[in-house]
Amino acid sequence: MSKAQKKAERVRRAMSHHEPDRVPVSEFFWTNFLKRCREKWGQDFDPYRYWDLDFVIVAPNLDPRIQPFEIIQDDGEDIVIKTGFGATIRRSGDKPMPHWEAFEIDVPEKMAELEFDAPDDPRRFLQGGDDQINGVSDTFVRDIPSWDERVNSYADDFAVFAGICECYEMIIRIIGSENALFWMAAYPDLFADFVNRIGRHQLDVLRAQIKHGKGRLAGVFIAGDVAYRRGMLFSPAIWRELFKPHLKNMMELSHQHGFPVLFHGCGNATAIYDDLIEIGLDCYNPVEAKADLDVVELKKTYANRLAFCGNIDIRVLESNDPDKIVNEIKYKLQAAKGGGYIFFSDHSVSSEVDPESYDLAIRTLREVGNYPLNLQH
Repeated sequence: MSKAQKKAERVRRAMSHHEPDRVPVSEFFWTNFLKRCREKWGQDFDPYRYWDLDFVIVAPNLDPRIQPFEIIQDDGEDIVIKTGFGATIRRSGDKPMPHWEAFEIDVPEKMAELEFDAPDDPRRFLQGGDDQINGVSDTFVRDIPSWDERVNSYADDFAVFAGICECYEMIIRIIGSENALFWMAAYPDLFADFVNRIGRHQLDVLRAQIKHGKGRLAGVFIAGDVAYRRGMLFSPAIWRELFKPHLKNMMELSHQHGFPVLFHGCGNATAIYDDLIEIGLDCYNPVEAKADLDVVELKKTYANRLAFCGNIDIRVLESNDPDKIVNEIKYKLQAAKGGGYIFFSDHSVSSEVDPESYDLAIRTLREVGNYPLNLQH
């Protein structure tokens, strides 16, 4: 069994509520955290290799229109770009995240006019360049290698998960959160038609991604933020009517190809956990501690029904306090008893986390995260 196959099996066993040899681990990292790591450990630093993480999520170009970023402004302080989503995004100085300023689709009637490049367009998988999902985070990253190149670079050593967005995650990037919530209520028919168009398109992108994977993929990661700290962004009934059917289609397609599904949804979406279980979700991420979620308590309710990935409180990692970090990890690893848990922060490793702090977190995981778990030493 290859190194990648061993890691894929480790992740699969954890997601199916069995104990593997050790608790699996993966992560998202902010660009400026990686910059600090490279200053410390060299410019060829790769967090997945350095810390021997188990899986990597690689998303193709999901932009509705495949095109380079349009540079609207670059004065050395502010950079303003327009993406293939039709979104105008500003990055200002040293602010931690960019700001979405405007959207081409600015009135409800334009939703029906948006044209998508083909879901199986080879450029999504075989051509490098600019795209919003991979290139807009805490900084702007351009000229990204092709999806195929990135998959190849990790396929021998890691379990590689396909990356895709569910409908609402796509919609907020096309029309913005405020418009999405208002038009959902004020123009239900136009909005529902838009959701259905996006759902069909994304399902076909996932189908094409699996085809281009050519046996190199081990799972599917679906991103879909539909909640905030205190609950759902809109009623569970609307989610069930508009979004659940398309998410179900994605999960069924994934399972048809033997891939476990990891769903990423920020905030507190516990109101739809049972629905997600019903349509076949294997594992939920990132289980935000900032949204008052506690994976140890959740495990008591959802054991053997839903696995969890995350919940390591990023605020504790940002404290850079060794004792707090070790205690956080030992507590959260209680959720790994019997399987069903993957080690991950409750969103991503931010610039405020010292490289040494994350290194301590991984060393602690390696010390106490081997089965059978012994969280006392």
